[in-house]
Amino acid sequence: MEPLFIAGPCVIESMDVLDTVAQELLRIKQQTGVEVYFKASFDKANRTSLSSFRGPGMEKGLQMLADIKERYGLPLLTDIHESCQAAPVGEVVDVLQIPAFLCRQTDLLLAAVQTGRIVNIKKAQFLSGADMSFPVEKCIGSGAKEVWLTERGNMYGYNNLVVDFRNIPEMKQIVPRVIMDCTHSVQRPGAAGGKTGGNREYVPAMALAAKAFGANGYFFEVHPDPDHALSDGPNMLRLDDLNNVIKTLL
Repeated sequence: MEPLFIAGPCVIESMDVLDTVAQELLRIKQQTGVEVYFKASFDKANRTSLSSFRGPGMEKGLQMLADIKERYGLPLLTDIHESCQAAPVGEVVDVLQIPAFLCRQTDLLLAAVQTGRIVNIKKAQFLSGADMSFPVEKCIGSGAKEVWLTERGNMYGYNNLVVDFRNIPEMKQIVPRVIMDCTHSVQRPGAAGGKTGGNREYVPAMALAAKAFGANGYFFEVHPDPDHALSDGPNMLRLDDLNNVIKTLL
């Protein structure tokens, strides 16, 4: 199975940021021939603090994502947090992503399946790779056409994550497409004074380690200026570095 890449800013900040990222993703796609999905969230409903930036909301955010798809021809991925979001989001995007902490929410999974879109389930920070057979069974049993699984690390005490790369081959026994979330896996959840910290310098190594364990998809949150991003800046990869990381993986 050929590798695919998912990349984009954590949250929709502005059309300028979306355009800048999409232009680079299209260039990489044309240069390398790889399959690239554009990712951005219209609402980060799981921010640490009430005062944290969440995004433009579903209506405006979906229109912005639709504009990116029309301009650049890139397939779209975004996450949903409530069952009622699935149908309208499924009208716009190609892949509906289930956040890690919500991967056991049956109604959310079934609503995503009912759209007919691909469903990408992120493995919870408190589950093993083998445990993900149960969310997948819920989807397949409800008529899902295609389900992906994404590794994003496990909680390791407070404010820290560790990746058990054995989860990747375990999940490949469940579904053919297993993705490594190379940026959320280097987070330091809630460890930056009401915000999530992270170590972006480890992102390329996370990707290479995942490849060694058989991952066939790679998820990178990227930003032209991550130090000033409105969400997940410390763990996001600089947009200028993405090309070299992908080339190394290929």
